[in-house]
Amino acid sequence: MGVLSEIALLPLAPVRGVVWVAECLRDAAERETCHPSVVRARLAALNESLESGLITPDEFDREEDRLLDLLERGTTPRG
Repeated sequence: MGVLSEIALLPLAPVRGVVWVAECLRDAAERETCHPSVVRARLAALNESLESGLITPDEFDREEDRLLDLLERGTTPRG
């Protein structure tokens, strides 16, 4: 960018900073919630909920599919 465009966009600098921070927070949250060890722990807790009768087999199947998708996305390279 040229000097004139930088000067023209200077009032938007705080907005760009906030957007950058929000993107960093989103990325960190995704890494933490999609980390394979976290997903495996959630799968174990889900299994315990099914065994104790807290959830139905249908609820278990839906959540298990969602967690397995997260696990698969976390272990395969993104393109």
